[in-house]
Amino acid sequence: MSAFRRFIQTVVALGTNSYLLFPFGGPVIYQGPLKAICHPGLNCYSCPAALFSCPVGAIQNFIASIRYTSSGAFPYTGAMVLGYLGFIGTLVGRLPCGWLCPFGFIQDLLYKIPTPKFSLWPPLRYLRYVVLVVTVILMPLLLIDHFGLGHPWFCKLICPAGTLTAALPLLALKPSLWQTLGFYFWNKFIIMALVLVLTVFISRFFCRTLCPLGAFYGLFNRTTLIRVEYIEGNCVHCQSCVKVCPTGVAAYRDQGSPDCIMCLKCVDACKFRALNFGLRYFSNAASPPTVKEPPRRPGKNA
Repeated sequence: MSAFRRFIQTVVALGTNSYLLFPFGGPVIYQGPLKAICHPGLNCYSCPAALFSCPVGAIQNFIASIRYTSSGAFPYTGAMVLGYLGFIGTLVGRLPCGWLCPFGFIQDLLYKIPTPKFSLWPPLRYLRYVVLVVTVILMPLLLIDHFGLGHPWFCKLICPAGTLTAALPLLALKPSLWQTLGFYFWNKFIIMALVLVLTVFISRFFCRTLCPLGAFYGLFNRTTLIRVEYIEGNCVHCQSCVKVCPTGVAAYRDQGSPDCIMCLKCVDACKFRALNFGLRYFSNAASPPTVKEPPRRPGKNA
């Protein structure tokens, strides 16, 4: 399963960033009809190769323009984006983080660099909710300019994916842009550098601490249609699932954890078939049957 997931990550990362005309005289940023669709993962709108829009940027722009919407009008586009993300969350929760997010794929590759590895300080997991509420919702809604518009503050202040895949390539294509750089760029550049370095030592550091999209999807993890199912009778608490989990989830103790990105490494690692991936049980029937161990042969003390 791990090899298949890596294949899907590679195909999605390359396929959704396959606009290759920008170095050959085409528009520097693709503006075609596909930009009306949001990528299910974190992928910057302004990346020269990107075919799709960023869902976090779309939500911020929707919230930022609410005050500017004329009386009686309904912001259909913003409602569609929220509905789209809510639909994904309801079906699969944070699965896009583990399978479809290009920046998550970059983090997985960086973590493979052979270095000492460290665990994340648990309270940092809640920082992503602060980022979601403050920079994606409150700041675009409340901090408005003289036109009555807000701004996409997460993109302007934090997003390391935008700095890595959009700002730096654009600066390479248009060196004249270096003269326009100011506080926002250098602030994001420092954050990007710290995130990338820490990701080498701490698995999925950005996903677990700063990503507002992961925070949003994680809200649905306990009620998703598809889930990692725990079969208690088969579990021997060998900790194999915890050792391989990129986000430090103990699948036997915290089913539906908002940290789970459904990468299914735990399912592969479990030798006792205590974990399974499938549809959630909606009926009130008893728990799914466990796989019984073969009867033991009688010994001397039997």
